[in-house]
Amino acid sequence: MTTAQIPISGILNQHKQWLEDHERGRRADLSGLTLNEAILAGADLREAILHGSTLLDAKLTRADLTGAKLNRADLQRANLAGADLTRADISQADLGEAWLQDSSLAEAIGDGFSLRKAKLVDARLPDSTFRQANFRQASAVRAVFQQARLSNIDFQDGDISDALFQHCSLQHVNFMASVGVFSNFSGAKLDHCDFSEADMRGARFARATLVQCRFHNTSLADSDFRGAKLLGGDFYRAVLAGSRFGNAQLKMTDFRGANLRGARELNSEQLLQALTDQSTILPNGSKGPYRRFSGAEKPK
Repeated sequence: MTTAQIPISGILNQHKQWLEDHERGRRADLSGLTLNEAILAGADLREAILHGSTLLDAKLTRADLTGAKLNRADLQRANLAGADLTRADISQADLGEAWLQDSSLAEAIGDGFSLRKAKLVDARLPDSTFRQANFRQASAVRAVFQQARLSNIDFQDGDISDALFQHCSLQHVNFMASVGVFSNFSGAKLDHCDFSEADMRGARFARATLVQCRFHNTSLADSDFRGAKLLGGDFYRAVLAGSRFGNAQLKMTDFRGANLRGARELNSEQLLQALTDQSTILPNGSKGPYRRFSGAEKPK
């Protein structure tokens, strides 16, 4: 059945009645249907079922998909700008190159889905729960992930500049070679996350807990680690010039090969907790390793 042959308007009318009174109308079930390039802008698809639906290049701007079931749906290149996917299930869905600017995925859930090269600028994803997802090369500038639970997510080569990850739980998240200028991870819990080769200048990790995170060759100039708890972690060849470390815990944090020139608010005890060697550039510009009473913790 082609898109033109599917009685969309009738399905939507029946669904509207069902939303108002479950004894009337019928819940929209578009499972398995092909609706490529369908015009569904502003459609009310709350709690609709779209298991395995194909909506390539569909127009769903400002559509209401609250609580919708989008498992295994193919929404590649679909326009979902301003759409509401609050509490939607996007498990195994393909949203590659979809346009989701200013959309809402608050409290959404998803396992094994793809948002590769998707546009998530200004999208809101607080309290979402995502696992095994592909966000590679996605643009999530100013996106809001606050209090989200993210596990085994791949953001490699993406853009998370100015994105908000406060109080998130992030486990095995890959940010390699991403751009995260002024991103905010304050109060977050990061476990075995990889920021290698990323541009994280001005990023905020204040009061965050970072367990064995990797920052190989990462640009972290002017970043904020005040009050953070770093348990292990590898900063080989990371640039931390001008970064702030007031009251941070640096237990076994590996700064061998790191550039700490101009880093602020570090004290002797912090640097003695960390690992430094002759390849470390200390806050005063001298080479490591750090030695007690050397004064090298004070930037010039």
